[in-house]
Amino acid sequence: MQASVVSTAPFEGQKPGTSGLRKKVRVFQQPHYLENFVQAVFDTQTRLAGGTLVLGGDGRFYNREAIQIILRMAAANGVARVLVGQGGILSTPAASCIIRKYQAQGGLILSASHNPGGPDEDFGIKFNIDAGGPAPEAVTDAIYERTTTIDRYLTIDADAVDLDQVGSARLGAMTVEVIDSVSDYAALMESLFDFDAIRQLFDSGSFRMAFDAMNAVTGPYAKEILERRLGAAPGTVINGEPLPDFGHGHPDPNLVHARELVELTRGPNGLDFGAASDGDGDRNMILGRDFFVTPSDSLAVLAANAHLAPGYKAGICGIARSMPTSQAADRVAEALGVECFETPTGWKFFGNLLDAGRITLCGEESFGTGSDHVREKDGLWAVLFWLNLLAVRRQSVAEIVIEHWRAFGRNYYTRHDYEAVESDAAGDLVDHLRILLPDLPGKRFGNHTVAYADDFSYTDPVDGSVSARQGIRIGFEGGSRIVMRLSGTGTQGATLRVYIEQYEPDPARHEQPVQEALAPLILIARELAQIEARTGRAEPDVIT
Repeated sequence: MQASVVSTAPFEGQKPGTSGLRKKVRVFQQPHYLENFVQAVFDTQTRLAGGTLVLGGDGRFYNREAIQIILRMAAANGVARVLVGQGGILSTPAASCIIRKYQAQGGLILSASHNPGGPDEDFGIKFNIDAGGPAPEAVTDAIYERTTTIDRYLTIDADAVDLDQVGSARLGAMTVEVIDSVSDYAALMESLFDFDAIRQLFDSGSFRMAFDAMNAVTGPYAKEILERRLGAAPGTVINGEPLPDFGHGHPDPNLVHARELVELTRGPNGLDFGAASDGDGDRNMILGRDFFVTPSDSLAVLAANAHLAPGYKAGICGIARSMPTSQAADRVAEALGVECFETPTGWKFFGNLLDAGRITLCGEESFGTGSDHVREKDGLWAVLFWLNLLAVRRQSVAEIVIEHWRAFGRNYYTRHDYEAVESDAAGDLVDHLRILLPDLPGKRFGNHTVAYADDFSYTDPVDGSVSARQGIRIGFEGGSRIVMRLSGTGTQGATLRVYIEQYEPDPARHEQPVQEALAPLILIARELAQIEARTGRAEPDVIT
């Protein structure tokens, strides 16, 4: 089957962000737009020619159409084999699992993660390397540079591949294998956690939970693992059918967008355990009855209790957290005598540390937690880890976390998001803060004295690469912090994220409402950054 050469011209702005290229669906639907980016991947990642590519996505609008375009282009570019998830479905952690298990040369994951889906909403694509993780900056920079000069792409004229039937097909000289989206991932989970103990927890009759798949990709995974393999009651998985528009919902597992789940865990008759995952399955939210576990605390608790899960019974060798994530995990690492790394936001920064065997667990405050089992954050993995702890310790979620605070102290923590801020205004706000930084150390704001102030720069301890200007850090004596950065996960304007953290060692002061405990620091952050004056926003859009 002869490859066709299609003339094209570059599009502006095809630079991948922290997790790939994300734009509105209508941008991707432009003639040649998706094709240009995909060809840039094939042109720069030459090992794919003659190799294996993993392909799938979160099922959002335009997922199926994009997969057919990529399959035709892969055949034209000499890819030998493509492993594609049944129905075009692959969660991001499952894609990583499959890349690693079958030693593929890379993967293309179609998702805009936790962003809304639908014809007027968001779409995304990212390339994962052969280790299974997001492409490092050197790779994404090369792909982007190619998009700025591209003048042709390759494709073939062929009928669509049936994505709904497991089996093999030929597309020109290329083999397309439609694989069960769930089985390899489920087998990996069963090797890491004590499924017998979790089954006994469900069989006890005294434990009730719900998992909210948010009409996104984890529905089939959760039904297979929780309800079929572990014996959770039918209906434990709610909103379990992946829909192109996520049921008109916003598949972001936080206290605002997962309100239905939050309500199920409230009051004396509330569920014992609630959990949710996002659009592509790499984020998680953990709830107990009337109790929200911050992602920062979740990472710290899992690290402190990792030995209770079979896959980690030998202990952990190190922990990494993104810079805005609270320092709760640092205290666990110190107690365990293992390394703790502070990296920029973006899962790709954990990849070198995982591959080098420097860390076992890692996490971000943005509801992402993971380990060395794959090279992506993994929402359902975190839920199963918590179920393992609950099954072994026979305590409630709240009891486990409160006991952890007594041992290590509590890091009060919150994130305030100002979404779709006008880009120039957001940039000016950050530039204003950068000007202030040199004069802040030693200054006193109320009861808080600034110990350091910088724009975070990271030197990778494995390859020596440097990532500068990764976020404003203002640290105070005693361990409190204010962090501000612009997020790269949206598709319009800019999202200003403001992170507030205060360490409290005294157990007698661990029961304060979070926003009340952090109120003085919240006010300092707003005034220092002149948020309302510069953005016009008197209050954040989302508080977590």
